[in-house]
Amino acid sequence: MSDVARLRDSTQILLPSDALAGLSADIEEEFTVTVRSEDGSVRIIGSPVEIKSVSNFLTRNGITVA
Repeated sequence: MSDVARLRDSTQILLPSDALAGLSADIEEEFTVTVRSEDGSVRIIGSPVEIKSVSNFLTRNGITVA
């Protein structure tokens, strides 16, 4: 059985709501992911491959992803 937290971390990115200022539309256009706003945060949900690509994109744009 896989570790639930590890699986969740590989399929989503959770950031503060202001972290994606101006990048949300670019992310949804370039990658096959869902971007949802939730209670002061933004959740990016997708396959592990897409999440890794989004993470690299965010890093290149100066956004730290833990």
